[in-house]
Amino acid sequence: MESTALFRRLPFHSSFLLHRSVPIRPPSSAIFPTNRSSLSLLRRRCPSLPPCLLFNRNAQQKPLLSLIRASSSPPHPPSPPSPRPAGAKPLPLAISVAIGLAIRFLIPKPVEVTPQAWQLLAIFFSTIAGLVLSPLPVGAWAFICLTVSVITRTVSFSAAFGAFTNEVIWLIVISFFFARGFVKTGLGDRIATYFVKWLGKSTLGLSYGLTVSEALISPAMPSTTARAGGVFLPIIKSLSLSSGSRPGEKSSKKLGSFLVMSQFQSAGNSSALFLTAAAQNLLCLKLAEELGVKIVSPWVTWFKAASLPAIAGLIVTPYLLYKIYPPETKDTPGAPALAAKKLEQMGPVTRNEWVMVATMLLAVSLWIFGESLGVASVVAAMLGLSILLLVGVLDWDDCLSEQSAWDTLAWFAVLVGMAGQLTNLGIVSWMSSCVAKSLQCFSLSWPVAFAVLQGSYFLIHYLFASQTGHVGALYSAFLAMHLAAGVPGVLAALALAYNTNLFGALTHYSSGQAAVYYGAGYIDLPDLFRLGFLTALINCLTWAVVGCFWWKVLGLY
Repeated sequence: MESTALFRRLPFHSSFLLHRSVPIRPPSSAIFPTNRSSLSLLRRRCPSLPPCLLFNRNAQQKPLLSLIRASSSPPHPPSPPSPRPAGAKPLPLAISVAIGLAIRFLIPKPVEVTPQAWQLLAIFFSTIAGLVLSPLPVGAWAFICLTVSVITRTVSFSAAFGAFTNEVIWLIVISFFFARGFVKTGLGDRIATYFVKWLGKSTLGLSYGLTVSEALISPAMPSTTARAGGVFLPIIKSLSLSSGSRPGEKSSKKLGSFLVMSQFQSAGNSSALFLTAAAQNLLCLKLAEELGVKIVSPWVTWFKAASLPAIAGLIVTPYLLYKIYPPETKDTPGAPALAAKKLEQMGPVTRNEWVMVATMLLAVSLWIFGESLGVASVVAAMLGLSILLLVGVLDWDDCLSEQSAWDTLAWFAVLVGMAGQLTNLGIVSWMSSCVAKSLQCFSLSWPVAFAVLQGSYFLIHYLFASQTGHVGALYSAFLAMHLAAGVPGVLAALALAYNTNLFGALTHYSSGQAAVYYGAGYIDLPDLFRLGFLTALINCLTWAVVGCFWWKVLGLY
C-alpha cells in the first residue's frame, strides 16, 4: 500500500522518465513492485505508463526507481537571501561628514561669528546633508549629529534635548495618532466612499468627490502619507480595477492614471488649507516664532489666509488635469453603485466611528477657539487622545506601533533645537544681514525680492526627498532673507509655509504621498515629472494671483 500511495502522488510523464540523466541503480524490493500482483496493480493505477518502464528485479536500466526516490525525499530549502549590509552607507556618510568638516576647517570663519556658532553651523549642515543623502534612517542620523554636538561641547546636554519638550512637536506626534484612529475605525474610508456615491457619475465628478473628501478629512488627519496610503489610494484602485483599468498596462489610462494624478496634485492644496492638515505646517510656524514672527490665533489666521487661494486651487487642479491628461473613460455610471455596495458591506456607522467624529470635532473646536478659552493647541490634542484611549478606539499598542510618530519626534526635535541654537548664537542674524546687503546691491523692492525668494525656495525642492527635511534645512534661512529684504513677517512666514505644501507633488520622491501614488503603478515617470512641473506652475500662479489679492484684503501687507 505504501508503494501504491507513492505512485498515486507521482506525476508521470514518459518523456521525462526516459531522460538519460536519470541515474541507474538496482531497485529495492521494499519500495519497488516485483511480483505480478503488484505490477498488475501498478498498471491499473497508471495506465499511461509505458510497459518498458515496468522492469523486473533483473533489469539493467531502471530509471523509474531513481525518480521515485527523488520524489519521496523532501526538497532542499531555498538558500536564504544574503542579508543587506548593516550600518551607514559609505558614500553618503563620507559626503555628509565632509561637508561639515569643510565648513568647520576650510572656510574662514567670519569675524562677526563666534567659534561655537561656526562649529554648530558645520554640524547643522552635516545634519541637513545627511537628511538629503540618507546614509542612515532620518531619526538615527539626527541622533548621531545631536550626539556630536554634545560631545564636542558645542551645546550643552539640556540645550540639545530642550526641543523634545516643544509643544508644537508633541502636537505633531499626537496628530499621527489621530490619523491612525481614522484608519483603524474606517471613518476616513467611509467619508471618501460617501463622496464617491454622491459625485461619482462622471470621471471628473469622481475626482472632485475624492478631492473634497480629502480636504474635509485633512484637518483631523495631518499625515499626507496616511491619507494617501490608508484612505484614498485603496478607493482609487478599487474603482479603477472595476472599470478594467489596471496598473502597468495600457488600460491604466482608462481611469486609474487620471484619478491618481488628480488626487496627488490636489493634495498640496488640501494640506495648505488647514494648519493641522500637514505636519510640516506646524513646524514652519514654530521656526517662524524662533525668528520673532509671532502669529496670533495661528489656526484661524492660517485658515483665513489660505481659504480663498486653496479653494481656488482645489477647483482648478482636477479640471486642468482633465484637459491636459484626459482619462479614456469619461463617464463612470457604475461608481456610485460600487460605492453604495461598499457602504452596505461596511454596515451602519459604528460606535468607534461616532466617538472618532465627536472627538475630532472637540479637538478642532478647541484649536479654533482655544486661545480665547485659555486652552493651548497641544492640550486640546492631548485631551482628544485621552478620550480615544479611555473609550478604546485606540489602545496604547496602537500608539507604540506608530513608528512614524516617534521617528518624527526624534528628528524634528533635533532640527528645531539646532535651529533655535543657531538663532541664539547669532548665525541667523548674520546670514540675514549678508542677504540684506546683497539685495540692496541689486536695488530690489520687497515685492520683487519676495517673488525671487519664493520661486527659489520652491525650485530647490527638486534636491529634497522630504517636505519636512526641506523645512528643517531652509525655512529659517529663507524667512530671514525675506525679513532682511523688508517683506512683512507674517506674510513671509505664511507664504513660505503654503509653498512647502505645493511642491510636494513635483516628483515621485518629493513627499511621502508621492512615493505612495507613484508606487501604485498607474503613472509613468516622464508623465509625473512633466505634469508635476506644469501643475505646480499653475498652482503657484493661482496662489500668486488669488493669494496676493486676498492677503491684501486681509491686511497682511
